[in-house]
Amino acid sequence: MSALILDGRAMAARVLDEVAGEVARRLEGGRSRPLLAAVLVGDDPASETYVRGKRRDSERVGIASSDHRLPASASTQDVLGKVADLNADDAVSGILVQLPLPRQVDAARVIEAIDPDWDVDGLTPYSQGRLLLGEPLLVPCTPLGIMRMLDEAGVELAGRRAVVAGRSNLVGKPIALLLLGRNATVTLAHSRTADLGAVTREADVLVVAVGQPGMVRAEMVKPGATVIDVGVNRVEGKLVGDVGGDVVEVAGRLSPSPGGVGPMTRAMLVRNTLLAEQLRKP
Repeated sequence: MSALILDGRAMAARVLDEVAGEVARRLEGGRSRPLLAAVLVGDDPASETYVRGKRRDSERVGIASSDHRLPASASTQDVLGKVADLNADDAVSGILVQLPLPRQVDAARVIEAIDPDWDVDGLTPYSQGRLLLGEPLLVPCTPLGIMRMLDEAGVELAGRRAVVAGRSNLVGKPIALLLLGRNATVTLAHSRTADLGAVTREADVLVVAVGQPGMVRAEMVKPGATVIDVGVNRVEGKLVGDVGGDVVEVAGRLSPSPGGVGPMTRAMLVRNTLLAEQLRKP
């Protein structure tokens, strides 16, 4: 029996409809329209695609958006200057610095320069620190989207064993903390974990974000487990996830990649933009 496929596109559409309703009510009450400002350095095709999708989602829900482009040759100081300008702009609700940045740009310094009140990606030390303390405000969008997917699918988390394969600040660490906050028993594994398959087979909920195509195979999955594939890898011109195609025959629920977490990430970005505006301008 094949796994139930979790449709990220349909779930994202519901999130966007909710945000659109909240934005409309906000505007009807005479309050400010949220504005998402995106900083894009260079012309990375994947980044271009994401920013275009962000713009479409923003327009759909009634959030304004602005793109701020810098050449691929931009320095760290150039990007910091743009972030400083946006921090000082009271019309801006959220700042998204599209990653990855060119090699010569110090990404950590750029992220730290974003005012936490504008940090819709949830990546500043302040935002990550609040998440660690169990008092999150603006949470990284992909982990937030995963939690929404699990809730919509009716996945029980309290007391269950959750394994996160991947330890990035963008996905692995934040989703582990969110799962822990919902009373799951969490193991944070990674590509160098000894006998990774033995660890992943214990998971009732398995989140895979290691960046290695097809790394998790059917024999590494507990029968009936919920599997969330976060990986996005380009192989022979096609996008594939970190989870092999045979996992669908073992898992109970599966969010595949592409088409699962990706749409939810963008939907949660616009939700975070609305939340940031609500926090600053109730």
